[in-house]
Amino acid sequence: MSRFNVTRRPDAIKPLLALGEYVRNCGLEQNLIELVLMRASQLNGCAYCLDMHSKDARAAGETEQRLYVLQAWREAPFYSARERAALAWCEAVTRLDPIHGVPDDVYEQARAEFDEAELIDLNMAVILINSWNRIAIPSRADVGSYKPAKH
Repeated sequence: MSRFNVTRRPDAIKPLLALGEYVRNCGLEQNLIELVLMRASQLNGCAYCLDMHSKDARAAGETEQRLYVLQAWREAPFYSARERAALAWCEAVTRLDPIHGVPDDVYEQARAEFDEAELIDLNMAVILINSWNRIAIPSRADVGSYKPAKH
């Protein structure tokens, strides 16, 4: 049972909905975005968002294997260099080091795969999902009822 339903305050989430629309249409690959949304939700322990984004990722053609192994992406051979850079960026931004922020080596890895505009868009995707995680977790959003859109 959820504690509260943020959709009852539509003006409160309007900026996040607009950011979500931006992220969906920014030009980054949809499967890359879904992997990032899933990884941040794993790090934050957001069951609602994991349910949602695993369904969206599968609907968009992502494989079960890559979703199952996402938590151990560093050890798995089936993520591209671009995806690895995005996942490293996602982890660093989600778990900002209190002293050093995002390490230089993670930034350099990201810049090797993303131009400046793409890196900004990737960063916005990470900000978006961390914001939604921080709504879904304390509200105890009901897990399991989400239905993905048609792709």
